[in-house]
Amino acid sequence: MAISTGKAFSRRAPDIITEELVAVFASKTSYEFKPLFELVFANLRARNAASGGEEMLRLRAYEKLQSLVDRGAVKKTVNGITKKYKGVPAPLTVLNAELRQTRQEWNQRSVAAA
Repeated sequence: MAISTGKAFSRRAPDIITEELVAVFASKTSYEFKPLFELVFANLRARNAASGGEEMLRLRAYEKLQSLVDRGAVKKTVNGITKKYKGVPAPLTVLNAELRQTRQEWNQRSVAAA
């Protein structure tokens, strides 16, 4: 059994990819992954937040998308080989509030540190 030393990194940066996914799913449109990623990637590039290469970003976005599906914030529909994703309004509203709170706390920390 591991012994906790109390030396953990406690600050968590806001998750930009999840913020963009939640913003895209706020509309009531269903997306396949490729058009969804292209939209998220364009938004991240506009924010100058697309770093690490497109393929790595695609993998991270897919991982975040599956996390949203597991949390119940996004519904996955499979028809044959086509997979479509659509936001579920109630969980997305709660998640959006959590992300805003995290972003606000992060901004306050950065202002306090400066």
